[in-house]
Formats: sequence, structure tokens, C-alpha cells
Amino acid sequence: MDIDQMELYKTLTEKMEVQEIQKYFIKMAEIRGFATQSPSEKLLLLIEEVGELAKAIRKEDKTFPVDKEKCKKNEGDSIEGELADVFIVLCTLCNSLNIDLANCILSKEKININRKWS
Repeated sequence: MDIDQMELYKTLTEKMEVQEIQKYFIKMAEIRGFATQSPSEKLLLLIEEVGELAKAIRKEDKTFPVDKEKCKKNEGDSIEGELADVFIVLCTLCNSLNIDLANCILSKEKININRKWS
């Protein structure tokens, strides 16, 4: 990890708000060279990350066998790591669309509260 990434990483805490995390990923995307990706490119990456999450969950779920040999190159991919990747890419997608994810969640939950769930 180069010095810029390490210095930026040191600003992350467990108590950060979603807006702060999104700001972090604006800077990190610039450092890593992903800031110019289009929303479509980020969406495809998000879908890929969700697929990796599904595979990590399948590895843990004995009812859905996974070919361990095919998965060896990704042995370090944990459910937790893949969930983090999904959230990271979701934040960068929101950033590329100038969308505040926290406000979206609040607005959507206000709608969901009034829905009839069956």
C-alpha cells in the first residue's frame, strides 16, 4: 500500500457515517485510478462483486457444493470481505452519480414503513 493510500486509510473508523465513508471512497478512487469509471462500469463491477459474495456464501453453505479446486485462487475471499467489496463499489457508484446513499436510505425507509408487507 503506498503512502497516500495508507494515510487515507488511517482516517477510517468504525464510527464513520455513510457520508464520511462516501467521501473517503471519492479520494481512494482517485488514488487507485478508478475515479473516471462510468456508472455503467461501476454497476458491472457491483454485479461482479455480488456474484463473488454469492460464491463465498455458497462455500459456507454445505447444501450448495462448490468446486474447491476452482476456488483455490480466491481462498482468502470471505463473506465479510465480499460484503465489504459490495459496499465499497456501491459507494463508488453512488459517488459517480452524485447520490447521497444515507439520504437515499432514509427516503426509501420512509416509503417502506408505509408499505403493506405480506
